[in-house]
Amino acid sequence: MNILILGNDSDAHATHIKDALTQAGAEVDYLDTYLFPRQLRLSWQPDTLVGCLTLPGGRQLNFQDIHSVFWRNFSGVGVAHLKDANQQQVALNDSMSTVRSLMQACPARWINSWQAYQFHKEKPLQLSLAKQIGVTIPATLISNNPEQVREFVQSQKKVIFKPVYGGAHTKLVTEAHLEPNRLDLALSISPITIQEYIPGTNIRSYVIGESVYSAEIRSQALDFREDLESELIPIDLPDSVHQQCLAILKAFMLDWTAIDWRLKPSGEYIFLEANPSPMFRHFERQTGFPITQKLVNLLMY
Repeated sequence: MNILILGNDSDAHATHIKDALTQAGAEVDYLDTYLFPRQLRLSWQPDTLVGCLTLPGGRQLNFQDIHSVFWRNFSGVGVAHLKDANQQQVALNDSMSTVRSLMQACPARWINSWQAYQFHKEKPLQLSLAKQIGVTIPATLISNNPEQVREFVQSQKKVIFKPVYGGAHTKLVTEAHLEPNRLDLALSISPITIQEYIPGTNIRSYVIGESVYSAEIRSQALDFREDLESELIPIDLPDSVHQQCLAILKAFMLDWTAIDWRLKPSGEYIFLEANPSPMFRHFERQTGFPITQKLVNLLMY
């Protein structure tokens, strides 16, 4: 059974999954797209749907022989530097188009898919879809309009801001942030996501197929992803939230994910985001949940 891992051996999670799959009897290789087109070779015929991949070591895989692909990290492509800027752009566009085609044309099971990865990058749409399927989300504004940002801040008791694209950069909004010249300058550079601050507890739920594993994350940091000393306490979700986890997985086109919640003192769960390629080794070590085995099962199914 041939399985690929999107990424390379510099990533601890990629090597961990590779080792686990190898021990389970699979033939596992890295698919490091940054080596394309210099060392990684790709051919595909759209009329016959026949394609093949030649890895840097010379191993050749036909598309139909690839059972599954684990999406760990996508590093783009590694086009050689060219003196002509126009030729450089053409080479980059052609290489990226070819790799994107591979990710959608290869019939292997992608965990997770290109479509899921692309959707994850549009965090405002992710929040909107969660709301549409009945999941509670924070009051949120995405904007680069200073007047509307100030109005939103005034409408809430306490607010945070973070990048629209996502990442561990959540901060509380202060009066200094709203100083007119500072705010105008910041919003002329890029828009921001601004949300009501949700008091309560951080909860992370790993959803793998039909399995859901959750833990309370005890941390003093505003964004627990920046706290290396956070404590993880396994919990059981209410059945309604368990079902929401499965609904999010399906709606977001995912096979596995980590969902971040904020649990209010009232007991209400507020959805923050769902990550299509989350880190999990620390979570697994601290909780004992069988995330690695569930991923191996998913990839070898």
